[in-house]
Amino acid sequence: MTVGLQRHEIWVDLGLSGLTKWFGGPWNPGATTSGMIAEIADWGEGGFAPLLLEDALRVLNSPIPTRTADTVLCAALGRAYGPDFGGPGLLRHIVGACVERVRRDDPSYEPVPPGPSPYVGLAGEVLAEIDEAGPTLSLSVAGTPGRDVPGLVPALEQFVTEVDPDLGFRLFLRAMKMYAVPITAEQYTNYLALGKKFGYHEEVVDDGNLQIPDSLD
Repeated sequence: MTVGLQRHEIWVDLGLSGLTKWFGGPWNPGATTSGMIAEIADWGEGGFAPLLLEDALRVLNSPIPTRTADTVLCAALGRAYGPDFGGPGLLRHIVGACVERVRRDDPSYEPVPPGPSPYVGLAGEVLAEIDEAGPTLSLSVAGTPGRDVPGLVPALEQFVTEVDPDLGFRLFLRAMKMYAVPITAEQYTNYLALGKKFGYHEEVVDDGNLQIPDSLD
């Protein structure tokens, strides 16, 4: 991969999960999908693009079905699952926008599929947190009118085991925030600890949208 910002230098959610936060927020009303993707790829003078590109390539080169990918991305956006969401075409569009941005700084750049995730050893810890939060997350999703995403928890688990524990954890956190799922002090501590192991800036884990106990405010 080409060199961009280091993950600890990015103080907002990064990569594909960061893109879902951008799309799910109130910024740039009326902007086109293509325009927003290009703007996100350009964030940090193009430093955001390599991590976003890597995430999108990992999903495209993984064995997970389109429905699984769309299920998780819809939840990260806080929108109901729909079979017309985007699928591989959306991911390829993201790849194209990121490659175009990287080539503005390195015209000879050619993307290659990312190698094995360096975070496979953390899969068990991420799965444990998804398992702990799973029942409450499922209830919150099912109880949000117009934003139901059936099968979210097993889809997140597939992301962790078949795509990348790092991306799976970030998308799990994004879903927890989008559906305002309450967590315990122990869960909060565990999320921060995992974030450190993944090398995140603390605000990637807690951007103010986690539903933490009042005692932690």
